[in-house]
Amino acid sequence: MTAAPPRLCLVEDDEIMGESLCDRFDLDGFACDWHKTASSAMASLERTHYAAVVSDVRLPDLPGDEMFARLKAVKLPLPPFIFITAFGAIDTAVRLMKQGAADYITKPFDLDALMEKIRLQAAITPPGMREAPGLGYSPAMRRIAAMLPRLARHANAILITGESGAGKEKVALELHQSAAGSGSDPFVAVNCGALTESLLEAELFGYEKGAFTGALRTKKGVFEQAHGGTLFLDEIGEMPLTMQVKLLRAIQDRRIVRVGGETPIAVNLRLICATHRDLKQMVEQGTFREDLFYRVNAIQLKIPPLRERKGDILWFAGMFLEQFAVQHGMRRKTIHPAAELALLDYPWPGNVRELKHMIERACILVPGDVLETNVLFEDGLPAPTVPAPDADLSQYLQSCERRYIINALNRHAWRMGDTALALGISRKNLWEKIRKLGIQAELPGVAQ
Repeated sequence: MTAAPPRLCLVEDDEIMGESLCDRFDLDGFACDWHKTASSAMASLERTHYAAVVSDVRLPDLPGDEMFARLKAVKLPLPPFIFITAFGAIDTAVRLMKQGAADYITKPFDLDALMEKIRLQAAITPPGMREAPGLGYSPAMRRIAAMLPRLARHANAILITGESGAGKEKVALELHQSAAGSGSDPFVAVNCGALTESLLEAELFGYEKGAFTGALRTKKGVFEQAHGGTLFLDEIGEMPLTMQVKLLRAIQDRRIVRVGGETPIAVNLRLICATHRDLKQMVEQGTFREDLFYRVNAIQLKIPPLRERKGDILWFAGMFLEQFAVQHGMRRKTIHPAAELALLDYPWPGNVRELKHMIERACILVPGDVLETNVLFEDGLPAPTVPAPDADLSQYLQSCERRYIINALNRHAWRMGDTALALGISRKNLWEKIRKLGIQAELPGVAQ
């Protein structure tokens, strides 16, 4: 039996806003009861279990804060309340949080930000977060992780775009593992840009014994090897036009013919393609087939570069330090605070792959336990400018505090309550520091 979706209670009298929110809740897999008055919502809360309540503060019959106070007074077991408030009414929202409200969001707000707040405050782990923690904990990667189980169930052709080293193959593998029964299903990857045209055809479709000089035995291609599972075609934008025709035919017919063979072979698989190039622009230039583009681009996932996912940088660095220590039987090294600031400020042209190589190289070169900036940014890499301890102490301490809070937020998956507890400060104090230190751009769900 399929579990019922989590149900939300929306209290919003604006028709356009309410309809927009209901549509988004439905898209993200939530059921929703929409109430346009506080009295209607209170009656529903007495008889219905909700995962969370999303309520405007200004309502036609009763202010949202008074509705909340009345519900608390009758000692109903309340779900988390998330209030929508105008920017000028933040004092009201802070007062509500002191009274027990879970969170608030200021207008105008981003719907993605609201969904993150709902999941975090209602203790609803986005689908895929437990299965895909290796993607990172930045808001962008958490949203992608949340989409993977649904894509694994319903999508047979997916295009992953993003810069080299951003983690496209990792996303493809996590998507494959999100599919039911994928523990024994094959995941086969091939880089289309690393092979000549003749070798690529043989790699994709296989060949019969004697098909060409050196074909001493029959060999299955990756389409056959991936039957029942997932085929990942990396850098599909590098594929020659003649091969694009053959790939399109294989996708359409779900059949392939080995090189040197005549018998069609049926294949059933999930196709995931990836590229760092702009395929739409290539179509306009005539270097990528338009019909193939629409076949592979049914669903597109865009992986942001690491420089736009600052919440992932220190998290990945810590993971690579742990991996290196385990692989080599060494004590886990740490990164100097000034070096962490440099990592956060660096633009990462090589993305996650560059970060991994940097950490591994530094671990090999440094005999001690602490990695400093000059070791991480060797080999001519331009070290970012970080506040010097003797230049401006106030600025340096503020930068260190910012880094320390971001690190704590990453460790606790950006859960406000857990992070505040770990830091030994109140939740309100944590929110104030987040805004003061300008962390909101990296925080899932914080109003800009």
